Amino acid sequence: MTAARIDRPEFAALTPGVSEALIALGKAVNASGLPKDLQELIKIRASQLNGCAFCLQFHLNVARDLQVPAAKLDLLATWREAPVYSERERLALAWTEALTLAPQGGADDALYERALAEFGAATLSFLTAAVAGINAWNRIAMALRFSPPLRPGA
Repeated sequence: MTAARIDRPEFAALTPGVSEALIALGKAVNASGLPKDLQELIKIRASQLNGCAFCLQFHLNVARDLQVPAAKLDLLATWREAPVYSERERLALAWTEALTLAPQGGADDALYERALAEFGAATLSFLTAAVAGINAWNRIAMALRFSPPLRPGA
């Protein structure tokens, strides 16, 4: 395992207001009513795509605490082929991938129209903010090599 350059508590201490701003973004998304289990699926998927060990482990822990079915966590990297996801989850995951992999094409008009029809403008805006937030955390955690948070007893 690669040693942390700067770990999460030190980052928070060195950058007053930054962690709090990202946490506030997450609280705003939570207050929107976007289901927490769906938020965790998109955070895990973005973290997989970005290769962020800290965020991947952190959000797997949260998802397990929320009792997200194990099959949804186990098959997330192959969600297109797995029958365990609802159409709403599939659209959220497609939106997450499009935004996370924006340099490879981004969200086309067809995906936007499907997501807008499913979520509505406000919820899609909060979903977009959630994807932006996890991508910000991924880049910070990866650059500074935050140590992945182990579950108690692990």
